[in-house]
Amino acid sequence: MAEKTFRIPTVLTSEELTDKAFSRSAKIFKNGTNSLDTKKKTALAKITASGDIIVTTLSGYVERFPRIEKEEGFFPELVDLVIGLDQYKKSLGATNWAAGRTERLKNESLKNVRRSKDENVIESVRSSFYGRLSSLLRQISKDLEFLQDAKNKFRKLPHIESDIATAVIAGFPNVGKSSLVRKLSTATPTVAPYPFTTKGIVIGHMEDGWRRYQIIDTPGLLDRSLDERNDIEKQAVLALKYLTNVMIFILDPSESCGYSMEKQLALLSSVEKGFRDIPIMVVESKSDVLRSSSGNLKFSADTGENMDILTTGLKDKLRAVKL
Repeated sequence: MAEKTFRIPTVLTSEELTDKAFSRSAKIFKNGTNSLDTKKKTALAKITASGDIIVTTLSGYVERFPRIEKEEGFFPELVDLVIGLDQYKKSLGATNWAAGRTERLKNESLKNVRRSKDENVIESVRSSFYGRLSSLLRQISKDLEFLQDAKNKFRKLPHIESDIATAVIAGFPNVGKSSLVRKLSTATPTVAPYPFTTKGIVIGHMEDGWRRYQIIDTPGLLDRSLDERNDIEKQAVLALKYLTNVMIFILDPSESCGYSMEKQLALLSSVEKGFRDIPIMVVESKSDVLRSSSGNLKFSADTGENMDILTTGLKDKLRAVKL
């Protein structure tokens, strides 16, 4: 699925939608050949106009909100966490039901008006239609409020391409993750909102001939042990497993990041447990400051040391990804 952009309209409350429909119909007047004909034509026009406004508006909501199935994948998992897929589907279903019910009420009322030869009955049918319509909208008031809240949350979800191979970078803060994303990216990385971190996520892209890969840094997400997170945070972190094809885990042996190697290795162990079956490239940054005796690839984003080797190794792994 390509990058998501949502053009969802503002969802009116039940009261706002009722006012919109009735205020427009209140302005309608149709001349007839006599008093009865005038009353009938005006009632028919008012019922049609108010009913159509409700049907069109509610149907528009149903059409414009994205269809999301509860399936494995980063975006459905994220939507479920942030919005709640079960309630989301229920509210869209209730809105769709109300649109269909309004259409039936409208047609039923129009038929009754057309058959009537009594002005009082015509007025009673119109009044009854308005009352039933108001009651119907009140029934879905909570669903409309939920959808407006969902609309606001959709706007804050990160726009991520999930149909290209993706490398996610992990490690403690200040180990050099953002510098690596910049070095690997062919253009300036963008920052997209992410609901579980105030810093957003950093998205870069890497060109490889005709191929294009995505490089993502997740500040605030993969820089703490899963054991230190609450259940929602754990789910948010593990949602990344659907997005991650390759992971680069950065260690800083100089410890200038502010974390000991013991803590960094403990974080690596935690990440490995949470991202089983995902290939992890363990590399060491700041080789211009300190080089350990480990067998991990050592690089420096500042001097460029071994950046070509790291880039080639990453491309090899991303080329092997089958989406």
